Amino acid sequence: MSNPDSFINEVTEELRRDRMVGYLRRYGWIAVVVVALIVGGAAWNEWRKATDRASAQAFGDAVLTALENDASADRVQALSQIDATGAQQGVLSLLSAGELFESDRAAALDALRAASEDTALTDSYRQLAALKYVIAGGSDIPLTDRDSILAGLAQPGRPFRPLALEQTALLQLEQGNPERTIEILTDLLSQSDVSDALRRRATQLIIALGGDPAAN
Repeated sequence: MSNPDSFINEVTEELRRDRMVGYLRRYGWIAVVVVALIVGGAAWNEWRKATDRASAQAFGDAVLTALENDASADRVQALSQIDATGAQQGVLSLLSAGELFESDRAAALDALRAASEDTALTDSYRQLAALKYVIAGGSDIPLTDRDSILAGLAQPGRPFRPLALEQTALLQLEQGNPERTIEILTDLLSQSDVSDALRRRATQLIIALGGDPAAN
């Protein structure tokens, strides 16, 4: 019985090999394609990362070169000639605005406002531009516009909320509401994410208005 059993086992094994070879001939190309896609995808991903890094480095080098000019007008001109799109263009708007204040205040405010509305920028950059626009513009910007912008920036969770609350308090003081100013600053002092410098300014203003900083 052993010989017939051995023969059957050999035949069965041979059939399995033939079947496997048939499968490989019929479907082996799928495995090749999958491997090619994995290898190709990894290579493309590395190429894209390298390209992004090179682009970011080139942009940074161009910005540093532009800012090395001695005159503000030359720095603005150099910044305007940098080829950039998306978020990089928004960054250039912020930098240009800072330089323009020395020579063209109106143009600087326009640049900050444009950056604050640029949807290509991340929220933090847009909010920074809006805050700088309110602070730099001061009374040149209608009070209702400043109040509306600051109300949005002072929402819980916003990155510049403490500074926006400080500006909101100053806006209330400008309108002749010292009690409301003290209330906002007292609330500001109760926040955990307030810098030491901002805490000192808020405390000094509360005292100057006759309030008690310790009341918070």
